[in-house]
Amino acid sequence: MSMMPAIRCEHLATGYGNNILMKDVNFEIQSGEIVFILGSSGCGKSTLIKHIIGQVPPIRGEVYIHGQAMSTAEGDVRERILRSFGMMYQSGALFGNLSVLENVLLPLEEFTRLPREIQEISARMKLEQVGLLDRAEAMPSELSGGQKKRAAIARAMALEPSVLFLDEPSAGLDPITSANIDALILRLSRELGKTIVIVSHELASIEAIADRAIYLDRTSGGVLDQGTPRYLREESPSEVIRHFFNRRAEG
Repeated sequence: MSMMPAIRCEHLATGYGNNILMKDVNFEIQSGEIVFILGSSGCGKSTLIKHIIGQVPPIRGEVYIHGQAMSTAEGDVRERILRSFGMMYQSGALFGNLSVLENVLLPLEEFTRLPREIQEISARMKLEQVGLLDRAEAMPSELSGGQKKRAAIARAMALEPSVLFLDEPSAGLDPITSANIDALILRLSRELGKTIVIVSHELASIEAIADRAIYLDRTSGGVLDQGTPRYLREESPSEVIRHFFNRRAEG
């Protein structure tokens, strides 16, 4: 792993306008890690990701991507940072009027000047990496839930990002399909060296593939604890986190 973190959040306050969700978030994610972002419903996990990728400016604090501050990055520097990560949204966000291949081609068409033939070769390679090449010409409506997730991951990888953000990649999937998505994520990390940040509460996935997990706490407005799944399950001083990992009700 590189000595410089892939992502660093420093005294980050998140939210919208006067609605502050988190007031002091601090953590680092190293290159090549698979890290889950956890926390109670409504604490702002997805909002945190939007701040990290620059969709929403932070209320306070700073996000650093490979050492570069997002708030001060401009022009070519900012574009280079934005192209260094890909985002898969919970719904998949595929365009229903475009084929699977055309969905994956979109980032290449918008952000590169590669010849069309090279764009298509690259897009098909991404579909092959997620096991979906045989569905390249299919429409999103013809895909299963798991296939839609794979197509969305392929599109997120279109520009060869070093970091992938995945919002609830297993949501709505049966256990076997979810396990297959976990295996895909693990392969992308280990074989291609991707840094992968996942918002999810799926304990099976966390236990199976997470290098670390970061637990956000709405009450304190920051990170309650972070570490390996085993540490959080067995050794965390937070009873809330131990209950979460051991599936125990509070009180």
